[in-house]
Amino acid sequence: MKSKIKIEDLKIYAYHGVLPEETIIGTYFIVNLEAEADLWQATKSDALEDTINYAEMNEIIHREMEIPSKLMEHVAGRIISRISENFPQISSLKIKITKTSPPMRGEMRGVSIELEKTF
Repeated sequence: MKSKIKIEDLKIYAYHGVLPEETIIGTYFIVNLEAEADLWQATKSDALEDTINYAEMNEIIHREMEIPSKLMEHVAGRIISRISENFPQISSLKIKITKTSPPMRGEMRGVSIELEKTF
């Protein structure tokens, strides 16, 4: 049986980008995370230790987003690594990071990268 925990549309102001002004001015990023694990014991026990603490996952995302990087792929890779280290019961992770105001021509909602890893 599949079970998932999702953090959806987490909006964080950060300083990622290749251009120097991106690391000075910053912009909003939207993070979506999906973690797959066996959560069925928690349906019976009602105990936090039988699930994945999404508040802790949220803190990991915030801490990693605070570290300026040139590439969103680098940030996403760090987030996946930290979460998988802290929650070995996770069997797969998918993350999508969207830069809401990329310094490019044209009107758009943003530019995204998405990484998925199975453990």
